[in-house]
Amino acid sequence: MNIALTAHDAKKELMVQFCIAYCGILSRHTLCATGTTGKLVADATGLNIHRFLSGEQGGDQQIAARIACNEIDLLLFFRDSMQAQQPEPPYDKNLLRLCDVHNIPVATNIATAEVLIHGLERGDLDWREIVKL
Repeated sequence: MNIALTAHDAKKELMVQFCIAYCGILSRHTLCATGTTGKLVADATGLNIHRFLSGEQGGDQQIAARIACNEIDLLLFFRDSMQAQQPEPPYDKNLLRLCDVHNIPVATNIATAEVLIHGLERGDLDWREIVKL
């Protein structure tokens, strides 16, 4: 499965800790991430991660394009809920909208990410492989 990782600045450390905890599962999949998130996770875990640009330089849009082309099977996007009190950046909304349009499982917090990662391990997301054929 192709898994995309991104996190707001206040959630990057949480993403790193999540990836350390689930390194064994994540290592069996193809990972990509926005630049800074990908670097932090790769440095902490040793996971092989294809890094796009940083989010503010267009990395979120690069992930969005992959979602639109059905090249991403799961998105882990740890959002800072306090940031949401400000006007939400359009690229955040776009990522979530594209996941809805293309039926991509997405987690925006650690609780949902854990549910999805355990489902991934059990094979609950294998239907994504069938849809791609």
